[in-house]
Amino acid sequence: MVLKVARRGRIDPFIVMEVMRAAAERAASGADVVHLEVGQPSTPAPRKVLEAAKAALEKELIGYTLALGIPELRARISRHYKEFYGADVPAERIVVTTGSSGGFLLAFLTAFEPGDRVALASPGYPCYRNILTALGIEPVIAPMEADTKYQPTVAALEQVQRETGKHLDGLIVASPSNPVGAIVPDAEMRALASYCRQRSIRFISDEIYHGITYGVDAVTAASIDDQAIVVNSFSKYFSMTGWRLGWLVVPEDLLQPIERLAQNLFISPPTLSQHAGIAAFDAHDECQANVRRYATNRELLLNDLPAAGFDKLVATDGAFYIYADVARLTNDSVEFCRRMLSETGVAATPGVDFDGQRGRATMRFSFAGSTEDMAEAVKRLRAWRR
Repeated sequence: MVLKVARRGRIDPFIVMEVMRAAAERAASGADVVHLEVGQPSTPAPRKVLEAAKAALEKELIGYTLALGIPELRARISRHYKEFYGADVPAERIVVTTGSSGGFLLAFLTAFEPGDRVALASPGYPCYRNILTALGIEPVIAPMEADTKYQPTVAALEQVQRETGKHLDGLIVASPSNPVGAIVPDAEMRALASYCRQRSIRFISDEIYHGITYGVDAVTAASIDDQAIVVNSFSKYFSMTGWRLGWLVVPEDLLQPIERLAQNLFISPPTLSQHAGIAAFDAHDECQANVRRYATNRELLLNDLPAAGFDKLVATDGAFYIYADVARLTNDSVEFCRRMLSETGVAATPGVDFDGQRGRATMRFSFAGSTEDMAEAVKRLRAWRR
């Protein structure tokens, strides 16, 4: 007897996780690894978050919460929008989620039907297209170029619709983006939101790298369009990846559908993380110190990677990534990254994770680690490429 395996699990792997596994296997064998593959801060959660978690363990039940999150955290996130952006976002429109990943799932399930078509720029975060595909929603890939820092434009959306002859149901924009770290300027963000609003295209703004920027501020879609869906997370700026805590800002008409799905899929977001997360917004000094370190790491890699042969780099506006064109070095970025890890101990992510068409000639370096690790990585790569 052969039992059926559902097709929705036949999606592409999240390759960075496979690189992490290979790096862990190397470390388990006793060899060292310099981690430039994963978008994860090397610092723990802020001190105030850790103290709040300890206090919650002492006095809170740590049982289920409301599916949309504890009221205190939703109110604090609302206040964050006023303090950080000058935007009025009612707490009632905020949904606390199990990381941004849980947020994407809830957003996609409530905003789109199977067969709907959602545009996203390439290169881009692979889990967008993989989650959409698993849900029976068609990802419409818009290959972008360096002249827009690989960010989508209204002209690109119009071209996609002309070429396919089909209407778009949604657009996902990430600013700062992964893997490029590019920020969509205020005027272009407004143009994209307006274009989508006029054509009944659901606009989803991924803002999980907000706060991690270099000389330019990122605009939130929550201040532009109250029909947009905003996705954010405590993982990056607040160094809380493993706490699995994020949030959505959603239009009022999606609140009840999202609540019902959240009740059934997750019951509630992680309770301890929610109580601790309230304190994260009082830890900006510590978070900004991390951003200053990322800025130092960014400059180090941009200045020194060319001497190791990585001389076609996209200068980032935000996040903690550098995207490299390595066509001069390889036409197989997966094998190139495998050899690099094996022969130097430096782990990085092949571009095929982010761009299925052109990614064999690109790769991503994460500079979320220590400055010492960045310097060591460059030293090893220069010796390797000599």
